[in-house]
Amino acid sequence: MTTTVPLIYSFPEFLGVAEAVADHVISAQNMTLYNTLDHAQIELIKQDKLSRPSLLNSSSALSLSGNGNGNGVNGKVKKEKKKKVDIRFKIAISGGSLIKILKEGLLSRQDEIEWDKWDVYFADERLVPFESDDSNYGQAKRELFDNISGDIKPNIYHIDEALIDDPQECADVYEKLLIRNFAKKDSVKLPMFDLLLLGCAPDGHIASLFPKYGEQLREKLAWCLPVLNAPSGPENRITLSIPVICHAHRVTFVVEGLTKAPIMRTIMERPEKGLPSSIVNEGAAGRVTWFVDDDALNDCYDITKKKYKFLSINDPNS
Repeated sequence: MTTTVPLIYSFPEFLGVAEAVADHVISAQNMTLYNTLDHAQIELIKQDKLSRPSLLNSSSALSLSGNGNGNGVNGKVKKEKKKKVDIRFKIAISGGSLIKILKEGLLSRQDEIEWDKWDVYFADERLVPFESDDSNYGQAKRELFDNISGDIKPNIYHIDEALIDDPQECADVYEKLLIRNFAKKDSVKLPMFDLLLLGCAPDGHIASLFPKYGEQLREKLAWCLPVLNAPSGPENRITLSIPVICHAHRVTFVVEGLTKAPIMRTIMERPEKGLPSSIVNEGAAGRVTWFVDDDALNDCYDITKKKYKFLSINDPNS
């Protein structure tokens, strides 16, 4: 077993994963923007009839782990001084099957999503033209963002397509973008995403951090790294570093399919193997959640699975 046990939610099929992940994302959005999951409070805050509550503790993770009611510790809130602050929901996503899950779950609940307050970044990118099926941004645009109803869209921060032939320059430019958006006039050691969504490949890589690429897994300072000669898929990529991933308010893995079963067993039961996701389980302890279908957990025998408690809507299966 892992030394630090993350929250693991298991579902019998793809649709259950998609519905729960969508709820998790919308709950993270609401906690970021309003510090509450109470819909009545949210509406009053939007109408400037109520100040945005401030949690008595410094982290909103409790409310998303099923240990709170979304209104702070023991349901108590205190009001901030009323002031206009441009609060943004900063989310980073990877590609692959995760995009399909987000499409399935989010597009049916757009009335609850405040797209105009979203800043979307990418946890990694394959250095291919955006029109390629291998492009994370290209896939997300075609399957998710182009299908958003109406004219209100999120801010989307992708790589500079003109730099796909120069991995180091591409990584440097994306890191500068992150510094500009997260640090601004302040000096910050690492960016802090409100939610970082990742998949996990059968070979154990997350974002574009691959097992046995020790130098990248040990990187402590850089925010964004070039990846050369990747062992699968497009060879050249960029990726967020382990410290950036572990610094997020919430780190969420979404994994489905029997092909992931062997690697899931290694991640959960053999942390000493040092797979990237095992490192994140430890480095972001208490802020990591896994949404997994039963097939992906087929080979895991010594883990505790939990039933997901829907926070932003009623449980569709109740």
